[in-house]
Amino acid sequence: MERHHLLNRLLFGGIALNAAKLEHAVSGKCILITGASSGIGEKTALLLGNYEVRLVLIARRGDKLQAIKETIEARGKAAVTIMTADLRNEDDMEKVLGGLRGLPYGMDIVVSNAGLSIRRGIEESLERYHDFTRTMAINYFAPVRLLLHLIPELEAKGGQIINVSTINARLAPFPMWAAYQASKSAFDVWLRSASPELRLLGIAVTTLYLPLVRTPMIEPTNAYADMPAMKPDQVAALIAKAMYSRRRLWKPWWLGPGELASLFFEGLAEKWFIFKRKGAKRDGDF
Repeated sequence: MERHHLLNRLLFGGIALNAAKLEHAVSGKCILITGASSGIGEKTALLLGNYEVRLVLIARRGDKLQAIKETIEARGKAAVTIMTADLRNEDDMEKVLGGLRGLPYGMDIVVSNAGLSIRRGIEESLERYHDFTRTMAINYFAPVRLLLHLIPELEAKGGQIINVSTINARLAPFPMWAAYQASKSAFDVWLRSASPELRLLGIAVTTLYLPLVRTPMIEPTNAYADMPAMKPDQVAALIAKAMYSRRRLWKPWWLGPGELASLFFEGLAEKWFIFKRKGAKRDGDF
């Protein structure tokens, strides 16, 4: 445990959050968070719930959202609106957009956090085309549609978009992650392409390129159990800090060298994967 603690400190560092600056930046603002019922979204909502803000929380699990709403509103500072929806579903998305149109105040900040991760090889995906459609639906199409709807409000308020992305969008692609990496990279490229236009409209854009984060999303992947990972509280602090710094991107200090290394060693990594995969097939363990 101590070894992992020290390694986490080395890899991810500490996040110093200035509460006074945060309060000044968010007081009276309306902030939308997708994927708000657990992990990063939940911790971000709970952190911002300490200030006089209006939170709009979207997620699939209504019971979790209701519990978060009650916890926050019991503090007597923030007002919380919850929207139970699966943003992959057309009817649910229409319901959310209708609900947003009905709010009596414009949106100031959008935290695009909802996502789906899946690790599955191509051979195991031959009859699972839906793996690709559902990851694209939540990781790409849903945030694009939501932002297209909200851009006029964000322009009017001089607002901000904060995208919770992944270091995988900056690294050479890994085997077994085709659906996830393609969908996350699609939105990353869309937002990077749109960012100059959005900034011309007065909308700040921040992207967080996150490493592994200890959330329910990674629990099905056993290989991650003993790997160093950020905590959702740390990411929530990063998101909150971005609200007053309005910096364009955050990435761990080692990602720059990692990008070069991933390209340089891509061929070697592919050979190692093929070697391991063939061995697993011979042993019947894959």
